[in-house]
Amino acid sequence: MKVKVLVLTGYGTNCERETAYAAKVAGADEVVVGFFSDIVQERIKITDFNFLIFPGGFLDGDHLGAGQAAAIRLRYSTTVSGRSILEDINKLHKEGGLILGICNGFQLLTKLGMLPATKGSYFKRQVSLSYNDSARFEDRWVYLRCNPEGRCVFTRGIERIYLPIRHGEGKVVAEDNSILQEMETQGHIALQYTDLDGNVTMEYPYNPNGSPLAIAGICDVTGRILGLMPHPEAYNHPTNHPRWTRGVREDTTGITMFKNAISYLKGEG
Repeated sequence: MKVKVLVLTGYGTNCERETAYAAKVAGADEVVVGFFSDIVQERIKITDFNFLIFPGGFLDGDHLGAGQAAAIRLRYSTTVSGRSILEDINKLHKEGGLILGICNGFQLLTKLGMLPATKGSYFKRQVSLSYNDSARFEDRWVYLRCNPEGRCVFTRGIERIYLPIRHGEGKVVAEDNSILQEMETQGHIALQYTDLDGNVTMEYPYNPNGSPLAIAGICDVTGRILGLMPHPEAYNHPTNHPRWTRGVREDTTGITMFKNAISYLKGEG
């Protein structure tokens, strides 16, 4: 199967080029950066792709809350021929496609109710992402642990990874504690913040936003939708590492997540 990636941009998105580059370097056969207007006018059709990415940025200036305005736009918009955009996204997923939301894209997916979607309850909001406990924008690199028993396609074979974060609203807020418990017991927590020794932590600044259970990324019940606050696309080469000139190396870059996704779609993993 050919891997055709659509990176959706516009309305304040600003990480689309790095994201498209990461997908291409990872082995995608086709990568298209498309605007929301391209979807509405049907110059681009979501259902022509099998990998949809919502990259990072500041959708609509974060007015009404990060991703909220964009979620309303997607939920109620149709194409010129009357097709529901949300139904097209749902169709891509139902037919075995992958969806990735990075930072602002993660915020959007939670506002749409596509994550965590426990028990397959898609498009019903169960969690949101709110202001960091520090009450400020956090911009640093963080250590992460991937769930070894999780179902997430993107994190397969990854134990630990070091990635940059840059966000003001990254704290997971659940509808109630039962949702958090369900996420934990059913493998929806794909990534967690850790300290230098790899221990899952709530300690600041290792956990940059105070997210409960140190949640940094969430997947759906199929493992084919992932949302995460860190930016894997921003660590696309060893020289991106902040301590590269001091000789520090990491075994895994963010490209690995994209490679896992593409390998899955090609039936190789």
